Amino acid sequence: MTTEIEPIPGEWYENIETHQIFRVIDIDETSGIIEIQYVDGDIGEMDMVAWEASDLEWIEPPENWTTPYDDIEQDDLGYTDTDTDTHPEEEPKIIKRYGNEGE
Repeated sequence: MTTEIEPIPGEWYENIETHQIFRVIDIDETSGIIEIQYVDGDIGEMDMVAWEASDLEWIEPPENWTTPYDDIEQDDLGYTDTDTDTHPEEEPKIIKRYGNEGE
């Protein structure tokens, strides 16, 4: 059976034949490639022909879909917010909004 469901970024789907659960991350309209993320965190892609040939069903987001990311530290993500990073031994410097520093 083919699907008539449109891929929508952020929405979750289940392949009825394989029981794979995934969400659509992005759609490249030019190439017809749909980027997907499986519930285990793996990233994949499929083209529109494969999407239309698949037996897919829209589903509610799984309760445990963030499980693959539970052990990731902020530093592992490749970015940090340097504006809020302070060392415990350093006191934050207070600057008056309309005055000079240290007044």
